[in-house]
Amino acid sequence: MSRTQLVLSNRLAHVALALTATSGLTLLACDAPSSGDGAKAQPAATADAGDAAEDPGAPAAETAPAEVAPLQPIAPEGEHPFSILDMLEADRVSSPALSPEGDRLAYMVRETDMAANGSRRSLWLLELDGAAAKGEPILVDDHPKGSSQPTWSPDGAFLYFVSGRSGSSQVWRVAMDGAAAGTPQQVTQLPVGVSNLKLSPDGATLAVSAELFPECEDLKCTAERLAARAADPTTGVAYDRMFVRHWDTWKDHRRSMLLAVDATPGAQTGRILTKGLDADVPSKPFGGSEDFTFTPDGEAIVFAARDAAGGGGEPWSTNFDLFRAPIDASEAPTKLTTNPAWDAQPQFSPDGKQLAWLAMERPGYEADRFRLIVQDWDGSSVSGEPKAVTQEWDRSISGFTFTAAGDRVFATAQHLGHKPLFAIDLASGAATPRVAEGTVAALQVGADKLVWSSHDLSRPAELFAGALDDPGKDGALTHLNDALMKQAKVGEAEQFQFEGANGDTVYGWIVKPVDFDPTKRYPIAFLIHGGPQGSFGNKFHYRWNPQTYAGAGYAAVMIDFHGSTGYGQAFTDSIGKDWGGKPLEDLQKGLSHVVERYAWVDGERACALGASYGGFMINWIAGNWHDRFSCLVNHDGVFDQRSMYYSTEELWFPEWEQGGPEYANRAGYARFNPVDHVEKWQTPMLVIHGSQDFRVPVEQGLGAFTALQRRGIESRFLHYPNENHWVLQPANSKQWHDEVLAWLAAHLDAPSK
Repeated sequence: MSRTQLVLSNRLAHVALALTATSGLTLLACDAPSSGDGAKAQPAATADAGDAAEDPGAPAAETAPAEVAPLQPIAPEGEHPFSILDMLEADRVSSPALSPEGDRLAYMVRETDMAANGSRRSLWLLELDGAAAKGEPILVDDHPKGSSQPTWSPDGAFLYFVSGRSGSSQVWRVAMDGAAAGTPQQVTQLPVGVSNLKLSPDGATLAVSAELFPECEDLKCTAERLAARAADPTTGVAYDRMFVRHWDTWKDHRRSMLLAVDATPGAQTGRILTKGLDADVPSKPFGGSEDFTFTPDGEAIVFAARDAAGGGGEPWSTNFDLFRAPIDASEAPTKLTTNPAWDAQPQFSPDGKQLAWLAMERPGYEADRFRLIVQDWDGSSVSGEPKAVTQEWDRSISGFTFTAAGDRVFATAQHLGHKPLFAIDLASGAATPRVAEGTVAALQVGADKLVWSSHDLSRPAELFAGALDDPGKDGALTHLNDALMKQAKVGEAEQFQFEGANGDTVYGWIVKPVDFDPTKRYPIAFLIHGGPQGSFGNKFHYRWNPQTYAGAGYAAVMIDFHGSTGYGQAFTDSIGKDWGGKPLEDLQKGLSHVVERYAWVDGERACALGASYGGFMINWIAGNWHDRFSCLVNHDGVFDQRSMYYSTEELWFPEWEQGGPEYANRAGYARFNPVDHVEKWQTPMLVIHGSQDFRVPVEQGLGAFTALQRRGIESRFLHYPNENHWVLQPANSKQWHDEVLAWLAAHLDAPSK
């Protein structure tokens, strides 16, 4: 059966329409920052726009073919246990954009294209009747080079988006006559590519970001310098300060800078708004449009930035402030805040009289609590004293949006293994759950309705809608994966709690094997999250998905040890300078609790797996809990704390976690250093690492593998030369899972399904 036949027979017209024409292709599948595998994103990137959809919304790759064949099915037909093929088959919905009238919803859909080893993006529209879908989804755009970041004009007449179809990422728009879409029209024709689109309140001005050389006075200068560099046979790049490389990219001395561009088709020039700041706006590598906004009068932009100010301290600073810059670029940006810690996500109240944003309190600590701050706005600057609305609420806000009345915001925050949606009263600071379970993100707030994405351990994300204050009428707007999940059998997920280190209550999850039989005993896949300030919560993950283990016949067990997020800031803070202490005790007690509580779990057959901090913990377990597991899997894990400090990029992180620079506190880095315990290693280990991982460089994985080999311990090294801290390309993702599951099966004698 072809992909088209499969869709037409099993899915709604939503996806059937997608296959009547080609969809946008992206050569590399990209997931948004997520704490499950331990990649610590910059805190500003926790905004819902990013982590809702597991999709950063970047423009499609410019090298996509002009025409793309219909997608072929990935997952097997008929009822079957969930596997990596189902995870790849799942369509990913993102970037919902509610029209100004609230009667239409635009959104993106991303599908995996195994033949191209990438993905395709298409733009869709739903008409709404109140909070319910009216009719079938309508395909707006499926150009082979894709589209992203749908944004409505204030009058609802146009839908703007970013696309690479002209040869570089530019802003396009399509006229919208109700649900009928016209022909896409190119708006910007700039000499450089753009991203991170926002539209002014009057619809006359676009705000976008572009990669520019700070010395250049105009956009053409950057384009000319890039062309000259491409023609130059020399390849050396000299650096006088850090960053030299960041996340997965070597720096080329360009900065991400905000531009104001007239929203007129054919616009060829843009005004550089952030010139004069030694900063990336939005921040790299994960910052987005959530970190800037137009002022209510549309005459300026307020944005968050970390100004290095020529001091070179960017890699060890988390001091983001808010700035204001006029859209005519007549003045240099002026600073609005003086908080020495992180300020992010500025938004104005509907009446334009207040500016709200998220703020941390402790400089240098990326996992500090984000509080909601509100301050009066006098038209050109903040006035009066800022009010910390959620000072007494012990949760860290991920993202927020004002209601039309302006007396409340709706916000998401991790809470006890979930990421609910809360309504926060601005007067009292009281937070009331609106959607209590699962993982909520991608929030849109209309005059009388909410739209959000939601996913959990048993299902991929779909879009939902409901009245502002009536959960009883909530319902799904999209059904992208209904047919897939009807055939792919998943394991039942259950949350548990136990007494961990210091007598504290610690939470965890267990996912039963597919086709569970209580009379049998099942081996354990013991998954350890990264961050370390993260959580293996109630979410559908596209890299560390416990259902891929449940589908292979394992009990997937996850512990939110001391340091995890969503259990109060003190619990999160408790891992600082104690990486191998309380967290290891929690893992030990948690596994014992599971074996004692669930008679069907075979405690003698267990393998532990982890990435990033989870990979560090695998290396730490190898020398400090060395007789418990049948095998270990270490993905991008820290092996030597000392060398890690001198080769990673964001130094604020180890300096906070270990107590200062390595040269000033060598004892702190030695306290929990896996390399110092290699003589006790004995457990077979699979080591996985990507060469484009600059967060935990590949030498950490090579070091662990060298130690294993030299000691004669059964080991295997899986190297990805073209992957970063995450494995993102679909073919590599499948290979990763095949290798990991084969390693577990070889050491746990688990039947293959």
